[in-house]
Amino acid sequence: MLDLGFVSAILAEKSFNEVIEFASDNKFKCVEIMCWPVGKAERRYAGVTHIDVDMLDESYISEIHSILKKNNIFISGLGYYPNPLDPDEEKSDYYIDHIYKVIKAASSLGVEVVNTFIGRDPEKSVADNLRMFKKKWPSIMKNAEEHNIKIGIENCPMFFTRDEWPGGKNLATTPAIWEKMFEIIPSPAFGLNYDPSHMIWQQMDEIEPIYNFKEKLFHIHLKDVELHKDKLNRVGILAYPLEYHTPKIPGLGHVRWKGFFEALKTVGYSGPVCIEVEDKAFEDSEENIKKAILQSRDYLKQFIE
Repeated sequence: MLDLGFVSAILAEKSFNEVIEFASDNKFKCVEIMCWPVGKAERRYAGVTHIDVDMLDESYISEIHSILKKNNIFISGLGYYPNPLDPDEEKSDYYIDHIYKVIKAASSLGVEVVNTFIGRDPEKSVADNLRMFKKKWPSIMKNAEEHNIKIGIENCPMFFTRDEWPGGKNLATTPAIWEKMFEIIPSPAFGLNYDPSHMIWQQMDEIEPIYNFKEKLFHIHLKDVELHKDKLNRVGILAYPLEYHTPKIPGLGHVRWKGFFEALKTVGYSGPVCIEVEDKAFEDSEENIKKAILQSRDYLKQFIE
């Protein structure tokens, strides 16, 4: 049985209580809760704080549990997506320190998964970044294991804008790289927060990884993408990816959702599947933001129920 939820980032202006009430009122089962440090967002969908892990004491924990219980909703995972391999050591240390705080918060709240990025120095090769990964990530995973927390790495390349070019800011982009990551850190607590949309615009199969990495699926993002073949033919794959693709809500893009959910069921995945809204067509008002979530829910019901 799959648990349908959504990612709280799209309801950035709402409080934790309002997000959970919206989920309950609209028959969701779970929400991935954003836990960025309080402050200015670095980019779109970042900087959202629905649980402030720096303020998490017994009273705050009790309040969170009370809200969840009242609304019959659970937290699918705590989300924080920075660049832990940032070439600026001060920034890297800050991001990693906050990941530790989110891990501790997840443990205190009884949440099983923390979702994040591996990070990357965009100016260095994959091989160079894997060496940095081998240096920095074992201690993060040791911390997660000590707290009995699983780490789900999202497979978003994070190279859409000039400051992210040419290599992007997240190493975990392809099955070949995932294999190397899991060889370096063969921990059962180290896995994926899998988003099929990122495979589409990289010209890869979005369903096959479900079968090949079935033991590493800790959390699922449901986001679609429209690949503009005419634009791709004009600018080529070396252009900024947003020049030839557009993030969409499920059902309005090229992800093969029927086969996707058949694969999840075949491999026995029974965890959270959370709608992620990054579709600009639905961002001009609160009404349309909520419409995006609910339209996605209604479309996906056919594959889940």
